[in-house]
Amino acid sequence: MNVGIGYCNKKDAFISGKRVAETALERGNINRPDIVFAFCSGQLDHDEFFGGLQSVLGNEVPITGGSAIGIITNDAVSYEGYPSGAAVIQSDTLRYNVAAVGDLDKGEELAGRGLAAALSNKRDAKLLLVFYDSIKTPATDDIPPTLNASSPLIEGIEQELRSNTPIIGAGLIGDYALTSTKQFCGSYVDTQGVVGVMLEGDFKPYFRIMHGCTPLDGVHHTITKMEGSIIYELDGKPIVEMIDDLYGNQDWRHQHPVDLLTIGRYLGKRFEEPQEANYTNRLITGVLPNGEGIGIFEPDFDPGTEIQFMLRDTAKMIESAKKNSAELMEQIKADGAKPLFGMYIDCAGRAATYLHTTIEEAAEVQEVFSHYNTPLLGFYSGVEIAPLLEKSRGLDWTGVLLVLAEE
Repeated sequence: MNVGIGYCNKKDAFISGKRVAETALERGNINRPDIVFAFCSGQLDHDEFFGGLQSVLGNEVPITGGSAIGIITNDAVSYEGYPSGAAVIQSDTLRYNVAAVGDLDKGEELAGRGLAAALSNKRDAKLLLVFYDSIKTPATDDIPPTLNASSPLIEGIEQELRSNTPIIGAGLIGDYALTSTKQFCGSYVDTQGVVGVMLEGDFKPYFRIMHGCTPLDGVHHTITKMEGSIIYELDGKPIVEMIDDLYGNQDWRHQHPVDLLTIGRYLGKRFEEPQEANYTNRLITGVLPNGEGIGIFEPDFDPGTEIQFMLRDTAKMIESAKKNSAELMEQIKADGAKPLFGMYIDCAGRAATYLHTTIEEAAEVQEVFSHYNTPLLGFYSGVEIAPLLEKSRGLDWTGVLLVLAEE
């Protein structure tokens, strides 16, 4: 397998696509591209960028991916300006099938079933990569966005596939304002779409989930009033007033999304010592204009769900990225396998500028991949998808590191 990574940060979208493709072909020593994963800033004209890629790669090579807040490669971590990047793969042993469906905003489960039906339902498939539009209705100045939910999408896929193929992927966003996004669907650009790539062949997928939140106080609360992705009450009390008390003021109400606090659900055993890896966390997208509730990034909680308030822990996040990326590559080496390509799906909330820190946690992943001389393409996402506790789930505030290795 030959893999080439291309990166560019230019305002001219067509030129960006062209340079990204040319660089990837050169670095990967590729003369017959088979499949491409590509992402670009929401600030770029996606159709022009896609056209720039095709001007070099041709119209027959499937290009999948879409909007991203920023790009991560072996050499770059960028979410300012107009970053774009792509991984171009050439392989005689990797087999793939690409499919895409639209109208995600009309029903996530239905879209998931449609996507799975369009893909080859092969029991020996080793991995399904999925990239979908996170934004159902964009945010306004004072109203949080309405989001497409990963849970029913994954449920629809799994109902149709009826296999244990792991699902890894992302809900795509193009900027922190949570405006509309676009998806690269093989041969065309779409919105409100979901694209899937089923992979099989002589490789083995390895992955790790990087976390980075700690419980605020360990207290469990029960959601007592919720509609869609809006939580109104915990323990019979207004959640907005509870958060006011936690902060000691109402300044947090002006943050979209909220900077420090998240909502966590513990999936392990209730009275065990809490394990970081057993939490799923949900970003708070903002408070309603009337102050009656908060939006969360995934509408997958229900009345009766037990949650905890979680704090984003920058030190733990960086430690987790360093530890897990190193351990994953060590595991591959111990198995006698060779890492061929890495994809890092990184929550946009983990970027240093967003956290007001000077250290990029993605730099820890970069360092490990440089040590192993392995091509890396990453991007900043809205939702990360990976198996957790034996089930593929939508995650927030995580980094999902995937490595394809030669057995």
